[in-house]
Amino acid sequence: MTFSIAARCPETGQLGIAVSSSSIAVGARCPWARSGVGAVSSQNITLPQLGPDILDALAQGATPQQALKQALAGRDFSEYRQITVIDSRGETAVFSGARSLGTWHEAQGRGCVAAGNMLADTAVIDTLVSAFGQSRGPLAGRLVAALQAALDKGGEAGPVHSAALKVVGGGYGWPIVDLRVDWADSDPIGQLAGLWDAYAPQMQDYITRAIDPRQAPGYGVPGDE
Repeated sequence: MTFSIAARCPETGQLGIAVSSSSIAVGARCPWARSGVGAVSSQNITLPQLGPDILDALAQGATPQQALKQALAGRDFSEYRQITVIDSRGETAVFSGARSLGTWHEAQGRGCVAAGNMLADTAVIDTLVSAFGQSRGPLAGRLVAALQAALDKGGEAGPVHSAALKVVGGGYGWPIVDLRVDWADSDPIGQLAGLWDAYAPQMQDYITRAIDPRQAPGYGVPGDE
């Protein structure tokens, strides 16, 4: 049903997640990230609240493993959850409940963690981690490339219909990248890659407009003199 990777860029400190699913609008439920704190993907049978709860615990000084255990403690139905966590130091944790769907797998790499369920093969998740580790460039591009490599390795057992990319950094209280393909009959990961290619040259312009509109380049709209 879902496979994802969460990672940290050691050069910029950015944190991000790339995720895809056979379900609609995966970006509305699964990826959570906070600049200087961490990134979380809550998937399988998703409980979105786990994302904010884990980020809150990380912000209060918990390790990823402690934050994960704390968020699951006392909650019903944890056996249905699959969760990945990475913090601002690049430390990771992952949990896959006993009722994770179909063929599932998880893997942790240097500065990244990946997991998935309803997979064509467990090698899909190993490919996510290895492809990310071998990539170079901006974090967002590396995440999308890793997602594409995992799809090429087999991806999910069924068709993929949605994909999302979220990146935080710079101490900003909003994502600097937040791109989604909520539904596509074919190739949502390819469409997400196209969105990133279009957004990447404009990303800094949108940050500048938010911080100091006086320094921003033209908006490119009618009436902008």
